[in-house]
Amino acid sequence: MSYLEDLYGLGGKTAALTGGGGAIAGALAEALLAAGANVSLWDHKQSNSDRGAERLAAAAAGAGERIQALQADATSEADIGAALEATERRFGRLDLLVNCAGGNRGRGAFLELDLAQFESVVRLNLLGGIVVPTKVVAGRWVERKAKGSVINLCSMASYIPLSGVWAYDAAKAATLNLTMATAKELAPHGIRVNALAPGFCIGKQNRDLLLDREGKLTERGGSIVSRTPMKRFGEVSELAGALLFLASERASGFVTGVSLPVDGGFLIDNI
Repeated sequence: MSYLEDLYGLGGKTAALTGGGGAIAGALAEALLAAGANVSLWDHKQSNSDRGAERLAAAAAGAGERIQALQADATSEADIGAALEATERRFGRLDLLVNCAGGNRGRGAFLELDLAQFESVVRLNLLGGIVVPTKVVAGRWVERKAKGSVINLCSMASYIPLSGVWAYDAAKAATLNLTMATAKELAPHGIRVNALAPGFCIGKQNRDLLLDREGKLTERGGSIVSRTPMKRFGEVSELAGALLFLASERASGFVTGVSLPVDGGFLIDNI
């Protein structure tokens, strides 16, 4: 057990998660907390961060002192800078940034695009989902000559376009691209940049798209499962192992610029 704790344990480390009130951020935060890290949840609404912190505290008895909830709009450099300073005041330093902010709004034909909505989704997933938090946090690490690690959230849409979600497709493809680009630029400073790419998990945003009121697969849900070799949806808790591997300097200290799919084989489906 001591070998595993030495390899994957994060005792004394501090992680910040943008989009901290979301389901994926909550599952990742729970894993980081269990591995010994301090966790700071950053969300554009303080109420979302507070609820996330309450769920974490309930799931990890006695860990309340290692949990922080902050308001921070991930598209705002000022907000991210303030959250970074508050996290450092509370825990002394920040070692890991997990970029979970993102989401989609609407689905439709390309020729019927709402350009304002398109810009909004790209801003959320690209600027908020990677660019602004990474710029601010990595900038602080470089300034202080401190090592650090960034973990982004890619998507199946990072590799292949999903039908009807044009802005989300574009932003997530760019997230994969910038994960590699920032990894190269920041590597000389001792900063690693990697990504997780979750497959299809059922959450609040996509439940109605994948399941009907009786809990049976919709046409789209059935199509996804049929193209997933493991023939099921994933659980957000199944991201924990991949996250801890990428988060641990001892386990993945020579790993940077990669995106790790956790997708039940969706990306290797073929005919």
